[in-house]
Amino acid sequence: MSKKRILKKGYKTAGIILIGIWMAVSTGILIHAFLKTKDVPPAEKDEHSYRAAYHFTAPDHWKNDPQKPVYYEGTYHYYYLYNGDYPDGNGTEWRHAVSKDLVHWKDEGVAIPKYTNANGDPWSGSVVVDKENTAGFGKDAFIAVVTQPSKDGQKQEQFLWYSTDKGKTFKSYSEEPVMKNPGTKDFRDPKIIRDDLRGKWVMTMAEGNKIGFYESDNLKDWRYTSSFQTKNLGVLECPDLFRMRADDGTEKWVLGMSANGKETGKPNTYAYWTGSFDGTEFKPDHKEPEWLDYGFDWYGGVTFEDAEADPLEKRYALAWMNNWAYANNTPTMEEGFNGQDSVIREIKLTHEANNHYYLSSKPSEKLDKLNTITKAYKRIEVDGAKTLDVRDDTYMLEADISWSDLKNAGFRLLESEDGTRHADAGISSAGGYSFMNRGLTGHPDESNQLTESKAPFDSGQKKVHMKILVDKTSVEVFIDDGKTVHSNLVYPNPGDKGITLFSDGGKAVFENVKIKHLKTIQTK
Repeated sequence: MSKKRILKKGYKTAGIILIGIWMAVSTGILIHAFLKTKDVPPAEKDEHSYRAAYHFTAPDHWKNDPQKPVYYEGTYHYYYLYNGDYPDGNGTEWRHAVSKDLVHWKDEGVAIPKYTNANGDPWSGSVVVDKENTAGFGKDAFIAVVTQPSKDGQKQEQFLWYSTDKGKTFKSYSEEPVMKNPGTKDFRDPKIIRDDLRGKWVMTMAEGNKIGFYESDNLKDWRYTSSFQTKNLGVLECPDLFRMRADDGTEKWVLGMSANGKETGKPNTYAYWTGSFDGTEFKPDHKEPEWLDYGFDWYGGVTFEDAEADPLEKRYALAWMNNWAYANNTPTMEEGFNGQDSVIREIKLTHEANNHYYLSSKPSEKLDKLNTITKAYKRIEVDGAKTLDVRDDTYMLEADISWSDLKNAGFRLLESEDGTRHADAGISSAGGYSFMNRGLTGHPDESNQLTESKAPFDSGQKKVHMKILVDKTSVEVFIDDGKTVHSNLVYPNPGDKGITLFSDGGKAVFENVKIKHLKTIQTK
């Protein structure tokens, strides 16, 4: 049983484990183990907060899976799995936040509570706005189809909840599922879209190592149509299906899912395929998936429409920044919360040579409104290391790097004044990969096996564009206009805020270096 399910069910054993973790965190044992706080002056420790400045974080206790946000009457409605009893008790519910700009968020409290009937707590699912009243709850009713461990032997089954107050509170439609378990262990995380081309609702469902496809006219009665089988990707979660138009005008359907490619040396994030969908069956362009992120901390990812643009041209994406390998190992529990989302990205379908299509990512341009001051450097030649006259832990860094011959080049981030602690982001020209390494700063993986994420990089071009987001406990690295991304958690010592440019085995030229200092958007 996955850790995800242990947290979501009220098992006594899990509760004991979490209580133990809480006691350890409370006494500083875990934090001392991976943060080496003995080196930090007491006054600086007291003033320091690990709550992210411009990323969405749990107001308290626990959050994990995001649910696909929906847009209604000028506002984005975001629901996510929340456990207000963590770490002493289990069970998730849907907590609600709203935003008009996808930057500033207002907490609206719990929208779908847990343990209100015999079917236990609500897990992941999706919500849609029923504009045509297909379900019969009224025009523009918010309809959520959610996985719950049903009273029928704790099977994973799908239940419908509805809201007639613009998504603030939901009511249970029935204690009986709208989709019964067909006899499989894993049957969860329904994702619903409106197929406007064919005038029907389409659902993707995570079913072990395959994705099931279903259709409905009214969101209550569902018919199976086909499935998509995977290999070496573990138990799939949080499927995603959408249509996009590439920069060459070609339209493609994209099937995505949270998957674990560790068995074959691939990421444990969001895998996706481009292909075609005829309303019944998805056919991929290629056998092997692409990955929307190569880091260790971009899971349960969802994409959603940009209300201000053509939905085929651009979408948004976000994910839970954590990993089930170390989900409870965070110093933020000293401040009473565990849970952070990635920055919201803009994604586009990009065409390149050999008729290949992929999703490119970049941080949402809306983040620019948080910029307080920009430090710029036109050109810096580096043969070894050069430390900038800038110190910060909440910023966006951008630069072009070029070279003739070298092994590695990039940035040391969140660096200590003596240079012994830092997180590194860059490229290995010799190895042909980009990377983000957190091995020399505080991080959550006590096994030290998940310290450097890597992704293929064409070093023959001898140049790279990098955009890096740093926000206290996270580093997100966007390579070459978001063709590749690394998202990783870090827990640097308080006061570690240095930025150093480095090259190894040759000279690198850093041009158009910009550091945008970003202000805080939220407080506890």
